[in-house]
Amino acid sequence: MALSNQAKKRVRQNKKSEDHNRTLRSRLSRSIRLVYQAIDSKDEKASELIQGAQSNLDRAAKKNIIHKNKAARTKSRIDKYLNKSK
Repeated sequence: MALSNQAKKRVRQNKKSEDHNRTLRSRLSRSIRLVYQAIDSKDEKASELIQGAQSNLDRAAKKNIIHKNKAARTKSRIDKYLNKSK
């Protein structure tokens, strides 16, 4: 239980940023999942979805929601999966 006003404010701020980061993280995972589904179904919009997912990965890494190496690794895995499916 936060006692000081400063601690109470930090609790409020942490809750707000936690909620915001959760939405960004779920948007990121959804875009990655859609990319894999599009590649599996040989969808024509797969290239657009890949660009969107890579943009979301870069944006999440820039905002420190995920580590920049994780973003690079995930982008690499998507490209590898795409080339393997061709």
